Amino acid sequence: MSLVVDRQPKAPWLLTLRRLRMIVSLCAVPLILFLFGCDARQSKFSVFSSLSTPAHTITRLGYFVLGITGAICVVLYLLLVYAIVRYRARASDGNIEPPQVFGSVEIELSWTIIPVLIIIVLFLTTAGVIFALQDAPKPANALDITVIGHQFWWEYRYPQFGIVTANELHIPASDPQHPRPTFMKLTSADVDHSFWIPQLAGKTDILPNRVNELWIDPHVPGRYEGQCSMLCGVQHAKMLLVAYVDPPEKFDAWVRQQQQAASNAAAVEAGRQVFEHVSCINCHTVRGTQANGQFGPDLTHLMTRSTIASGAVPNTAENLKQWVANPDDFKPGVLMPNMHLTAEQLNQVTAYLTSLE
Repeated sequence: MSLVVDRQPKAPWLLTLRRLRMIVSLCAVPLILFLFGCDARQSKFSVFSSLSTPAHTITRLGYFVLGITGAICVVLYLLLVYAIVRYRARASDGNIEPPQVFGSVEIELSWTIIPVLIIIVLFLTTAGVIFALQDAPKPANALDITVIGHQFWWEYRYPQFGIVTANELHIPASDPQHPRPTFMKLTSADVDHSFWIPQLAGKTDILPNRVNELWIDPHVPGRYEGQCSMLCGVQHAKMLLVAYVDPPEKFDAWVRQQQQAASNAAAVEAGRQVFEHVSCINCHTVRGTQANGQFGPDLTHLMTRSTIASGAVPNTAENLKQWVANPDDFKPGVLMPNMHLTAEQLNQVTAYLTSLE
């Protein structure tokens, strides 16, 4: 028994339609990537809207790499489209097998040597950028900050001013005519983290028992957002970063405020007593009181922050009350425990915390 295969040539219009559909599909990929890149420029997490010298340097490197890889992509697509059109099946070909062409020394040398040269160029360019950023001189007026990553929040220490705060970073804008960069030392109190504010600098890993360094000199005041970019546990996705770049006079005013002791209003004395007689003081510090815990954020000026839970929710009295009542409502898996306060104690503690300005 023999198998009969229908080898009838397909209609010319059907072949043309199939080729057109293939070409459109191939062209759609780079178009989608281009549109995605244009949209990404508007994102707060965009690496293309750089506003600091390190970020500018990385962005220029990114454009250079994108230009080379984009040129490679265009050449390959043009060759692919040419091959599809030039060597397409024709109705007049019948069942004749096309001639088989085997290895070419010239072609094989070309697609070996050219990629090697491209990789060398990309390597040297990238290495140059890395060393330029790492070896940047530190001016005498630079601001020093120590960043400590915790599960799942950020601790900021300003040794020049004796300030410790959490989750919201404040730094002065750097005038290009009179630069004042911010130099950071980054380490971790527990597991691996990664500090990343895309508009200000590249990613820097934060590791236990190691100090990495990062510097930024943002030129435009404003609010910038970032993210811990290394999986650090169940609440990694809600370990957000908020950085405020303040004009110099506003930053100086913020420093003076943060240097003050905590508010000690008589109207919230009951809440302070509750705060100091439960486990809150084992983890949190409130300067001017007996609370000196080191495991949780410093709460001395809690209400000067726009968010709580490391950027997870706005810092309002209602959210603060719910956070104290049951932190898992906002961040399931967070390390802060439920204190099981009574309704009266919860109201008193919330009133006390909202007084910490």
